[in-house]
Amino acid sequence: EHRADLVHLASPFVLGVRGMAAAARLGIPAVAVYQTDLAGYARTYMGAGEAAAWRRIRSVHTAADRTLAPSTASLRDLEAHGVPRVRLWPRGVDTERFRPGHRDEALRRELAPDGELIVGYVGRLAPEKRVDLLAGVCGLPGVRVVVVGDGPSGPALAQALPGAVFLGRRTGDDLARIFASLDVFAHTGPFETFCQTVQEAMASGVPVVAPAAGGPLDLVDHGRTGLLVPPGDADAVRDAVAALAAAPGLRAAYGAAARATVEGRTWTAVGDRLIEHYVDVLAARKAVLAA
Repeated sequence: EHRADLVHLASPFVLGVRGMAAAARLGIPAVAVYQTDLAGYARTYMGAGEAAAWRRIRSVHTAADRTLAPSTASLRDLEAHGVPRVRLWPRGVDTERFRPGHRDEALRRELAPDGELIVGYVGRLAPEKRVDLLAGVCGLPGVRVVVVGDGPSGPALAQALPGAVFLGRRTGDDLARIFASLDVFAHTGPFETFCQTVQEAMASGVPVVAPAAGGPLDLVDHGRTGLLVPPGDADAVRDAVAALAAAPGLRAAYGAAARATVEGRTWTAVGDRLIEHYVDVLAARKAVLAA
């Protein structure tokens, strides 16, 4: 009834499939956003089912006029598995909320009363995030691991990460203050189609350690804004953190470069790119109808 010009499917599964069907029935072009590595989840939780997951992804996204992938790794995955008409659309970051100026020395003293280097993880506590890879970091002298988030792996991680501080789920300005108060941000999950928390850490002026897989490949400039390590390698995570712990000047340089890298990635700029995708799709549909 409101005569939409285009349908945007933010997550084209379950309800999104119904939206795609409605768009097709009404002859309205649709843009589908790829956000979740279903094949990776199938591998993690079931040890099988990757092929079925890709069949599902392919069938849903093939129906869209355009699929928007958040990273070049995701774009290549989609194309390699036969998804047509894929374009890149990354994510923005709130550079006003997440910024180095929120660093809080009182919070740092609370988290690390003996002046330890603070290494943080922020995100869901679930098997596919591989937060257990931080166990070796917990054993480094003079290092305190801080975990922000909740999820089904919480109780097991409390046992696996001795000495770590678990803050639970945090949001908004509270989360921004925690990010800015870290010395190093460590992300461990190998199945990220983008990885927004890496970008929020960078906006906070914090150097990043992340796996060389998925979204972080676009975000972390190895040796300039942080360090990329082999996915699933606990020793590599520990060694990367140890190298940064021993080099305060390097941490400061990486953090400054990280902040500078993301300053132009505002949600306004990213929103403008999305509108450009809409305009392209509408023009292509009109050209087809005119022919």
